[in-house]
Amino acid sequence: MFEVKNDDFHIRSDQDEIRVDGLCRELLREFHRSLLVRGADPEEAGSLAHGADYFVRDFVVASQRRNLLDEAPGLVCRFAATWYIISTMEPTIGEISGILRGIRELYRFLRDKGLVSAAYCEKMEQECEDTAYYEKRIESFWEINGDGYPDWERECSLKGRP
Repeated sequence: MFEVKNDDFHIRSDQDEIRVDGLCRELLREFHRSLLVRGADPEEAGSLAHGADYFVRDFVVASQRRNLLDEAPGLVCRFAATWYIISTMEPTIGEISGILRGIRELYRFLRDKGLVSAAYCEKMEQECEDTAYYEKRIESFWEINGDGYPDWERECSLKGRP
């Protein structure tokens, strides 16, 4: 069994980012195995793990350079309402909904392993369920005209920390 602690995921340098990416890969493999052990269909388990992987490795680690285990409310919202939309050629509510299911299950897994609190997991679950907001954000992104992007981005900004 893969054992980790919060401090293992701190990113202070490029070397740390590479190391943490590897730790996240291992953690995600364990997450995938846990889904299978709980009886998830292999295709569904793969889909959930893939969605969680995209969030963790591409957004949390590579883009935000954050510790996955630090409790930062708003992180899932910033991912789904802004980063996903501007980083995807054709963002759709169907695709982001699938990714959010994986993120929700990942936070439940982290809670069950004692790596995040139950209260934080609940907050992340709420952020994962806010698909009406994310759909509105996708639609409003496509409606941006002229110099409207800064106002759109400011509503759920990627700048700073959540």
